[in-house]
Amino acid sequence: MEKINFNKMNLTDRDSRNIWHPYTQHKTSKPPIAIVKGEGALLWDDSDKEYIDAIASWWVNPFGHSNRFIADAIYKQLTTLEHVLFGGFTHEPAVLLSEKLLAILPNNQKKLFFSDNGSTAVEVAIKVALQYFFNKEEKKTTIIAFENAFHGDTFAAMAASGISFYTQAFQGMFIDIVRIPVPIIGEEEASFKALAEAIKNNNCAAFIFEPLVQGAAGMVMFSPEALDKLLKICQENSVLTIADEVMTGFGKTGKTFACDYLQTQPDMMCLSKALTGGTIPMAITSFTQELFDAFYSDDINKALFHGHTFTANPTGCAAALASLELLQTDEMQNQISRVNTQHLDFQKRIEKHPKVSTTRVLGVIFALEIKTESQASYYGALRNKLYDFFIENGIILRPVGNIVYILPPYIITNSQLQKIYDVVESALEIV
Repeated sequence: MEKINFNKMNLTDRDSRNIWHPYTQHKTSKPPIAIVKGEGALLWDDSDKEYIDAIASWWVNPFGHSNRFIADAIYKQLTTLEHVLFGGFTHEPAVLLSEKLLAILPNNQKKLFFSDNGSTAVEVAIKVALQYFFNKEEKKTTIIAFENAFHGDTFAAMAASGISFYTQAFQGMFIDIVRIPVPIIGEEEASFKALAEAIKNNNCAAFIFEPLVQGAAGMVMFSPEALDKLLKICQENSVLTIADEVMTGFGKTGKTFACDYLQTQPDMMCLSKALTGGTIPMAITSFTQELFDAFYSDDINKALFHGHTFTANPTGCAAALASLELLQTDEMQNQISRVNTQHLDFQKRIEKHPKVSTTRVLGVIFALEIKTESQASYYGALRNKLYDFFIENGIILRPVGNIVYILPPYIITNSQLQKIYDVVESALEIV
């Protein structure tokens, strides 16, 4: 058998021998780009080509790549306690993080459960919602979710998601889900009515939602007032509410959490992505005291039997603590405001373009929708043409069908933002 000399192969070729990438049809997709270095809002490939990371590497990296402050916190923790099991044990980073987080979460949130990523944060929330009623000897087994939602790829999270090609291979295997329309401007009443009907006709345990912005659907936005009304309908009918803040949390909407725009607060919140500043996988699901108390019993069978090997990993907690410290500085809050201002200026410049149908901005999130004769498919020809154009021009953007969105690190410079805007504007000329 011939011995392979991997030293003579580039990273992309070595990758293709062994690795299965996410959301990839390997037969038709182009080989992955090998990234070897990152700093600030920039990444470099193995040919030393520079890219602006205009989506913060799937919304996780608000403070820039290779952030020294977070790296130093991780290093310090690694030299003290890198990991210990969380079943029957605890440690200072987890306790301190819980104290810091609960101080900035809505004041009805009282307990935190650690897991590994956004999907597992959602999985925990859905399991708690279903078992909450089971523990109370009530039969409520249906979850309400928005149309075109995306909550993750584990099974309950996938069931609650509404993007069909992600889930079509598993139809008939899911928990019970009923969907309602998103209360976008002008269609709020249809959403309110659908929620009331869903509750009337099903034994509904919980309503899960992405607050104010549906990320994977193309940054679809709706008002706090509309969401407040939906939450009040749920409260009046003893339906639990789950805010999936995996994407929106930690400053992206202009407030620390999207739920900070609301008058009515959810029973549960799911956090991940920017929690650790894009460094170490970690997630948290937060709960009201009432939910925790439903599991607090002399009966062992009423406990929440859910856990992960790396639950509350001390190193991840240290990264999260450093990330929170950065987020709460005046400097970082000013950066968020600056990016928002730049987005609003670009919106004024581009919204009347003949190939743009709509634009929207919230916090550091910008999105525009390109006019098309027919509905553009999620990974269709238009999306792929745009993606390739952005990559060729040194910009990492991942369009959703005919929707181009920008969600950059907060520390991105104005000149880097301007380059992104210029390339996006140029891309409209090729469609």
